[in-house]
Amino acid sequence: MKMARPDPAEIEFKNMRFLITDRPTDSTIDRYIKELKKHNAHDVVRVCDPTYSTNKLQQEGIRVLDWAYDDGTAPPGDIVDQWFKLIKDRFQEDPSCCIAVHCVAGLGRAPVLVALALMELGMKYEDAVELIRQKRRGAINQKQLQFLERYRPKSRLKMKNGNKSSCSIM
Repeated sequence: MKMARPDPAEIEFKNMRFLITDRPTDSTIDRYIKELKKHNAHDVVRVCDPTYSTNKLQQEGIRVLDWAYDDGTAPPGDIVDQWFKLIKDRFQEDPSCCIAVHCVAGLGRAPVLVALALMELGMKYEDAVELIRQKRRGAINQKQLQFLERYRPKSRLKMKNGNKSSCSIM
């Protein structure tokens, strides 16, 4: 019996929205694009190995960023840096944007990146994890939880416009 994956989960905090999903397949890409458009997502961060073609996404004006790292682990520093740069740049450029993020099931790597963003925006790690788990039951394993517990925000998401943005991440 195939296990049902959770629905895409929109996480919003301080007018920034993040959409966490599982990975699409070539057969589900049209439905995935419809979901991205519903949330005004113009970027998809793929943190797992590529398993689907990005052609249709690109044709729809949706950029896919490949930042794969090992399943069940915390993101490497360079990916964390790229993640925060993307968030700052995208929200300053278009406060109504959406940034989507997915791993294989949308329960480990993708939620950890969103939790880091929430923490940089001022949320305590426990609250960030709880908020994500309310919408993605089973998200974030013990190793990733320990990483988030040790993570210290560095004000990386301070915006010149007072953080008045409204972006989503899938």
